[in-house]
Amino acid sequence: MHPAAVAARFPDRPALTLNETTWSYGELEVRANRLARALRAAGLSAGDGIAVLLDNRLEVFSAFWAAMRSGLYYTPISTHLKSDEIAWILASARPQALVSSRDFLPRLEPITAALPRLRVLADDAGIPGWEDLASVSAPHPPTFPDDALEGAPLLFSSGTTGRPKGVINMRPGAQPGTVSELARRRMALHEINAETVYLSTAPLYHSAPLRYTEMVLRSGGHAVVMEKFDAATALAHIARYRITHSQWVPTMFVRLLRLPEQERERYDLGSHRFAVHAAAPCPIAVKRAMLAWWGPILHEYYSATEANGQTVIGPDEWLAHPGSVGRPLLGEVRIRDEQGRDLPTGEPGLVYLGGGARFEYLDDPQATAAAYAPDGLSTLGDIGYLDRDGYLYLTDRRDFTIITGGVNVYPQEVENVLLEHPAVADAAVFGVPDPEYGERVMAVVEPVPAGIDDPELAAELTAFCRDRLAHLKCPRAFQFRASLPRLPTGKLAKGSLREEVLAQSNADGATFPAVTLQ
Repeated sequence: MHPAAVAARFPDRPALTLNETTWSYGELEVRANRLARALRAAGLSAGDGIAVLLDNRLEVFSAFWAAMRSGLYYTPISTHLKSDEIAWILASARPQALVSSRDFLPRLEPITAALPRLRVLADDAGIPGWEDLASVSAPHPPTFPDDALEGAPLLFSSGTTGRPKGVINMRPGAQPGTVSELARRRMALHEINAETVYLSTAPLYHSAPLRYTEMVLRSGGHAVVMEKFDAATALAHIARYRITHSQWVPTMFVRLLRLPEQERERYDLGSHRFAVHAAAPCPIAVKRAMLAWWGPILHEYYSATEANGQTVIGPDEWLAHPGSVGRPLLGEVRIRDEQGRDLPTGEPGLVYLGGGARFEYLDDPQATAAAYAPDGLSTLGDIGYLDRDGYLYLTDRRDFTIITGGVNVYPQEVENVLLEHPAVADAAVFGVPDPEYGERVMAVVEPVPAGIDDPELAAELTAFCRDRLAHLKCPRAFQFRASLPRLPTGKLAKGSLREEVLAQSNADGATFPAVTLQ
């Protein structure tokens, strides 16, 4: 299972499309082979690494597939990171080469001077100290290397609760075409094959769109990549390219649902058979609305960069178990307390998974050991529970559990309720210090429409929550913002948001009043 095999038989078959440019499998093969040979000529060997800092563009795949035939680690870097954050990842991953572009020159200049052994390959020419990617690759043969080996991803977590952690869940050096059992099962479950036309809506530095596009190209399908997500453009792409498969995060669903009815009905979506979503929990009301619009094609999964396991759920199953993220695709799922004891059905605890990769955190054996139980199951710190049929429901991450008056409150449950209110575009819930209860529940809300009277909205949201939740779970403090720091991958940067709110409070002496205008 490798695009080189597809290119050998069907060189003219479309492999990738972005904007108005399409690469055939033959063209992808030539670019990847030449770059792979250029990297080998520069001294990189199996077990070394290449990093990529690029917006969504086709050159990402030249670098990725060069790594996947050179036995290299491949590390994509988020384009939203600042210089010191990029430096952290480069220092941790220790790649020998970096592929980037002029757009990132201001952020990379302070870094590359301190990394004299790092070769920077640019997809545009004329940058002092950087090499031109095309010129470096052109002299080398376009043929598949005789000593080709599979590479491996060296991905970094999104860092929503702290510094990003490097994750190793496979090693380079396998025979070309080798894939994990988890990937095989996902491809079979979602019917990914040579007839697949896949719409990739998210940034390629994130593990989910990168891995899904990889599966499509290993199967001989056609991947249509969006440069940047736009709800109306996504619908137009489904109609234009006769998309069969797609991948989304819940915030994209919200934006799609907010399109005018006329815009939503304008496009023929009849080719669309699998709309896969993950990365963040989907509020029940949002998913019901999407199912009502698109029909029973929504397939959800729960996984992580660590790939230590995965649960999946189809549309019919979800309607019978609304809010669930499914049952294991491979292996098992257990719910345990902090002492590692299994908890009964319906009781929230740490989610432990098995059946996936045996992962480790780069240069952090302590964090790796802490993630594993003696029986080999592992946890990423997510909190959830199982119903009597074995379906998993997520409540939040352990790091964000609020303890107020001795009672655990799981923010996701509160966020889901807030998002059902028509005046709420987005919401983040976390705990802030309270002299009486230890912590109180606080909500930072992105209202819609902008300009609504904040004190009135706070009172309305309080009543709305109290009609649906126990009062101790309801926010006792609100702050309103024009937007929340949600990553393009759909994950909310809640850790940094909470730190910002706490710092602001400490600076102005606030004690988290009912409403803070911002």
